[in-house]
Amino acid sequence: MKDKKKNECETNIKENVSVNEQNISVDEEKVQTNEVTDEKDIMIQELKDKVASLEEKILRDKADLINYRKRKDEEVIKMLKYANEDIAKELLPIVDNFEHAIKLDDHNLDDELSKFLEGFKMIYCNFVATLEKYDIKQIDGSNKKFDPTYHQAIMTEKVDDMEPEMVIEILQKGYLFKDKVIRPAMVKVSE
Repeated sequence: MKDKKKNECETNIKENVSVNEQNISVDEEKVQTNEVTDEKDIMIQELKDKVASLEEKILRDKADLINYRKRKDEEVIKMLKYANEDIAKELLPIVDNFEHAIKLDDHNLDDELSKFLEGFKMIYCNFVATLEKYDIKQIDGSNKKFDPTYHQAIMTEKVDDMEPEMVIEILQKGYLFKDKVIRPAMVKVSE
């Protein structure tokens, strides 16, 4: 009987140990599965973060490219708009010289100078028409308030019946090319 009880006891112990080993094995598998799941979750989250940051970077780069194109288009438009500015500036002294020559005319139509200057007047009119055709205009300024955007004051004079900072006389005409001042008018201003 003792042997039988001993055998039963040993068998019970073995069964318990076997069951415990199985439980431990199952628990280890669960732990490993949880660890694997946690690692997968971490990797998935890292990948999601990386995708989000890359999408954000793509959007920023796309916005930068759009802004670059806008700036470049504006520069090209401005360049094309004012492409003839240098030519216009070079023509202005020629127009000034024609105006000086025409001022020499004494309006005596019988003398040689008046006949000669009649040709100058025709050339001058053609020049002025060409300037207007290319949107080059004189700055209007006489008897107006001095504006440093359009005028360059080179002299001042005290005038009794005129308020201060008024343009008294235009000494050299100023010109606009489209909406840009290419040469300010040289003026005499009241004090």
